[in-house]
Amino acid sequence: MNDTSTEPLPELTDAAVERIERAVFEDIAAELPRQSPAEKRGRVRRRRWLTGTGIAAAFVIGVLITPPILTAVGGSATSSADGGGVTVVEDARSGAVDQSAPSALTESAESGAVAGDVAAGDREIIATANATVEVKDVSDAAVAIGTLAESHGGYVESTEIGGTPAVDASSDPVAADSEYGWISIRVPSADLPAVIDELTESGEVLSSSIAQQDVTSTAIDLRARIDATRASVQRLSELMSQTGTVAELIEAEVALTDRQAQLESYEQQLASLEDQVAMSSLSVQLTRTAAPTTADPAGFSDGLVAGWNGLVVSLNALVVSVGFLLPWLAVAGLVVLIIWGVRRARRGRRGSDAADTDS
Repeated sequence: MNDTSTEPLPELTDAAVERIERAVFEDIAAELPRQSPAEKRGRVRRRRWLTGTGIAAAFVIGVLITPPILTAVGGSATSSADGGGVTVVEDARSGAVDQSAPSALTESAESGAVAGDVAAGDREIIATANATVEVKDVSDAAVAIGTLAESHGGYVESTEIGGTPAVDASSDPVAADSEYGWISIRVPSADLPAVIDELTESGEVLSSSIAQQDVTSTAIDLRARIDATRASVQRLSELMSQTGTVAELIEAEVALTDRQAQLESYEQQLASLEDQVAMSSLSVQLTRTAAPTTADPAGFSDGLVAGWNGLVVSLNALVVSVGFLLPWLAVAGLVVLIIWGVRRARRGRRGSDAADTDS
């Protein structure tokens, strides 16, 4: 068995290590592709653009997504100075119930809640109707329709027979058209269909229509406002009896006058609305039936007169046509004459040129 002896490795100096590292770095640099300074600047610029675009996109996405998330997670709180309480309104999608202070309950919310509970038979409807009736005599039909309205507990609102007189260029009134007229009546809403059916007694009903408008929510809202304003008037009246100074008394009286005027306005609006609901309006247009015309048999003399009139009319039309065409014919003749003269001059010039060539 042979013994092998290992000689110690020579010690590396710092200069040798530095030489080896330099050689390795040079080999690596030789293998990498060389880039010009312009390419390096382009890479840096692209990197900056990509970074800025990413930050802007993240900001936009955050702005678009954050509000829906906040709305879905939690509700919005609004403070009310009235009554010193805080009204918290939760989103209906979160399944929470609205929590509000008593002073923050608005009249419109109350009326809207009550309107949703009104039965179909208790709704308040304003009905208006229109009809066109062909009658033999317009005046008699208007009187009959007025009597019909009174028999149902209604009344005639307005009427017009013959229409509005027209005025011609000389400002003289022209006779009114007695073949036209209209009448507007008010009848109880429940009797409106029956009244339209009974119009056939006055003449032939050519057309009829009924329009309905639901004003239940408006009426409920007005009643709630009236109750709230009446309570406010009562509180102000009690406050006036408790005031001690003249300034407080004047301030309370001004506020009371304002509330009383507001209360009267609400009451008038409600009264007008209830009147429209209780009494429907029916507008009836009256037209007179056209009288039948009989053919008048014509004899020989009538035919002769008609033929002579036709001949005169035809001759008149012929004369007008000739007078209309004469200026155009004159212009056309002048144009043709000019063209003929030009062509003749050219033909003569060509003949002289040919004679000169032959000679």
